[in-house]
Amino acid sequence: MQIPVLLPSPRSEYELLDTGEGMRLEWFGKYKIARPDPSILWSAGNKQLWENIDAYFDEKSNSWQLKKDMPRSWIISYKKLKFKVQLTPFKHLGIFPEQATNWELIDQQIRSAQQDVKLLNLFGYTGAATLAAVSAGAWVTHVDASKPSLNWAHENANLSKIPEDRIRWILDDARKFVSREVKRGNKYDGIIMDPPVFGHSPEGKAWRFNEDFPELLQDCIKLLTPKPLFIIINAYAVTLSALALKNTLASATSNLGGHVSFGELGLQERSLGRTLSTGIFARWESL
Repeated sequence: MQIPVLLPSPRSEYELLDTGEGMRLEWFGKYKIARPDPSILWSAGNKQLWENIDAYFDEKSNSWQLKKDMPRSWIISYKKLKFKVQLTPFKHLGIFPEQATNWELIDQQIRSAQQDVKLLNLFGYTGAATLAAVSAGAWVTHVDASKPSLNWAHENANLSKIPEDRIRWILDDARKFVSREVKRGNKYDGIIMDPPVFGHSPEGKAWRFNEDFPELLQDCIKLLTPKPLFIIINAYAVTLSALALKNTLASATSNLGGHVSFGELGLQERSLGRTLSTGIFARWESL
């Protein structure tokens, strides 16, 4: 069985330029950024592309090294949306361009639904999926256990001029919030989640993907409306395979009909056209 790899459409403000020697080289807006990626075991495709880098993450000092005129944050666009990109201590920049394939699916599903759509985004991070859903016409409940991430997502919503009443911002542990929503009888037409391998609630309770995800998914199924649209699950750096994630989702949705797709999310470099796998996904869709 060949595992499909989804690649986002080219965007004017992002490009994977090259990969090699444990690093990826990317354009984010007008800046050229190099950062570590432990999955890259091969040699660089075009060493000339690595010249004149604006910023790179140095693993020895565990810090970003910047040109003098390089800002630590700036704004990039995706369609009509705007996002703050920032050089974080965790090597991330606050946005995952490979997720654009999910944003496109979310947009298509909402626009074709021809009804009011209410979505739940768990582990919502800086809000790209939330903003994609709202811009397509949905109302979204956005949940994250990190206050800085929630504030960042809210800032992105303001940059994108999203009306305040379209998003409900929740600082909470995803498991606790979902459990309370089940007891309240609240329902959603779709659920998006991007659970980490490890994490902590605002109260410090640990999250472990392999132990906690199956139970969370079962509770999420209880939150779906009688005719739900989709469930999208992304996972990064987990020991689980895409096939295992698909089997877990297929088991949980076995009484819903529809179909489950799965695979890897990836980016294609400019230099040699190689594909960099960045994570796994599984999706349930009603149609």
